[in-house]
Amino acid sequence: MSASPLHAEFPIDPADLIAGLGRGLSVIESFDDEHPRMTVSEVSQRTGIPRTAARRYLLSLCHFGYAQTDGKHFWLAPRVLRLGQSYLGAARLPRLVQPFIQRLSMATGETVNVSVLDGHEVVYIARSNSPRVVSIGFHSGARVPAHVVTPGVVLLARLSDEALSKWIDEHEFAVFTTHVTCDGKTFVEWVRQARRMDHWITMQLLDPGLMGVAVALVDRHGNCKGALGMTLQVQAWSIKTVEEKLLPSLRETAMALLPLI
Repeated sequence: MSASPLHAEFPIDPADLIAGLGRGLSVIESFDDEHPRMTVSEVSQRTGIPRTAARRYLLSLCHFGYAQTDGKHFWLAPRVLRLGQSYLGAARLPRLVQPFIQRLSMATGETVNVSVLDGHEVVYIARSNSPRVVSIGFHSGARVPAHVVTPGVVLLARLSDEALSKWIDEHEFAVFTTHVTCDGKTFVEWVRQARRMDHWITMQLLDPGLMGVAVALVDRHGNCKGALGMTLQVQAWSIKTVEEKLLPSLRETAMALLPLI
């Protein structure tokens, strides 16, 4: 399991580098919904860490409460959630956008979220409290393949052509519904259209009953800091009504955040 190609390297003096910390984190990241329980050999294969070392990392994670084992298989313990919650609690962006997305949610009657690109996944870092009894969309901390959610297209539209081409070449276009493209060339066209329009709307890519709309969140220097979006019910909205009634409010909120992020 290789590191994300979009993770920027932070050069430091080799004497300051604790390589074991990176390997320990890669062991944690090797667990996912398709690999919730693994043997030492499976973790070794997914991380590229020798089996003996992988065993020591797994046992150490168990010792510190971040993993559990039955003697053969290992799995992550709830304590791992502290790592993600530490970011959500300490990072500036989630706290800064919260009152803005809450106001937008109350004004539109829809759930609003903010997300960022982490390698080949979109990570949702903030979400408004739903004005509805039953809410839809992703909760903070959720991770989704970037090609099946609207913010993914918007965030990728901010990459250079070279970076986008590299991302496409390395991405796995898993199919979730019949509306999902597994063709890199088609997806590139989506991204280029989103770049021209400065927003994107998707229909039923991840769930047959849902659609999404998103715009980029940029700072005053033009750097993309995330995406501001909504997940909507297809039966309640059309592309035209989203463009007429929701998109202007999304853009207004993004502009209000521009000098602050």
